[in-house]
Amino acid sequence: MTNSAFSKIMFQAIKDLSKFFALIIVVGLAHSLYIVNAKAEVVVEKLPDNKVFNDFVVGPGKIEMELSAGQSGTFDLLVSNRLGTDKTFQLSSEDFTGSDDPSQTVILLGSDRGPYSLQDFIKVGTSSLGIDHGSRVRIPVSVSIPKNAEPGGLYGSVIVSTMSKAGDTGDNTGVVSTNPIFTRIAVLIFIKIKGEVKEDGKLVDFSLTQNKKIVSGTDNIIFNLFFKNDGNIHLNPKGTIVIENMLGSTVGSIDVEPWYAMPKSLRFREVSWKPKFLFGKYTATASIMRGYGELKDEISYTFWAIPWKLFLIVLVLVIAVVIFVRKSYRKIAHK
Repeated sequence: MTNSAFSKIMFQAIKDLSKFFALIIVVGLAHSLYIVNAKAEVVVEKLPDNKVFNDFVVGPGKIEMELSAGQSGTFDLLVSNRLGTDKTFQLSSEDFTGSDDPSQTVILLGSDRGPYSLQDFIKVGTSSLGIDHGSRVRIPVSVSIPKNAEPGGLYGSVIVSTMSKAGDTGDNTGVVSTNPIFTRIAVLIFIKIKGEVKEDGKLVDFSLTQNKKIVSGTDNIIFNLFFKNDGNIHLNPKGTIVIENMLGSTVGSIDVEPWYAMPKSLRFREVSWKPKFLFGKYTATASIMRGYGELKDEISYTFWAIPWKLFLIVLVLVIAVVIFVRKSYRKIAHK
C-alpha cells in the first residue's frame, strides 16, 4: 500500500469517526433538552402555610371551555399536599354524565364511555408524581377536539388519587390508620363545541324542603329548585327568589348563583334563607333564567310562618302569671 492510499484511508476513518462523535453529541443534547422540557411541564411551588390538615387540595374544581372542532385548549391543574407526609399521586381521565336522581349531581363512569365522551381527548402532563408535604404542583392539561366533532357538549374529568397505607401518620397525635384509604378527587371539564346546539331546559319544580307548608318563622328556610335539561349541551341557570307577605310587600330576596345542569338530566339545587322574624302567610317566587337567550321560568310557592316556639313561651308565661295572680288573690281573700 502506498503512502498516498494509506493517507486517504486514515482521512476517511477520521472523517467517519468525527461524524459518529457529532451524532452522539447531538443525541445527548436532544436528550438533555427533552429532560429539561419534561421537568418544565410540572412546576413545583412551596405552600405559604406548612401546617398539617390531613388532606390534599385539587383545583380548579370545574373548567369550562368553548372550542371549535379541531381546536385545542389548555389549563393548569393544581395539587397541594397537606397530608403531613410525602405522597405519590396518580392522574387519569374519566368521563362523567348527569343523572335523573336529584341526589346525584354527576356520575363518574370509570372505564366506561359516557354519551358525550371527552376522556380520549384529554392529555395530562404526567400520570404519576410524588409531592412533598407542604408543596403544590402545577400540571398542564390539554383538551384537543377532533376535526369531525359535532356541535354540542363533551364532558370528562381529570381524577387525582392517592392511597394512604396502613401505618401512615398524618400528624403528631399518634393516630394511625389500620386500613388503606383510597381517595379520589375529580376536576370536571365542560366543553362546548361551537355550532348549532340544542338548548332546551326549564325550571320544573320549586318548593320548601319536604314540601313544607308551615315553618317556624325564626329558623332557616330551605328552598328546593329542580331544573330539567332536555338538550345536548350543559346549561347554567341562575336567578332570584323573592319572598312577599300577605300584603304584597317584599320581605326577602335571594340571589341564586349559577349552577350547571347536564344534558338529559334533572338538577337539584338547595337555597337557604335566614329570616329575622316571620308570622302569617307568605309567597316565594323563583325567577330562574334558563342559561340561554332571555328565557325565564317563574314558579310561586305559598307557606305559613307560625313562630310556635315564641307562642309556647308566651303561653307558659301567661299560665304562670294566671297561677300567680290566683294564688295571690286567694291569700288576700283568706286574710
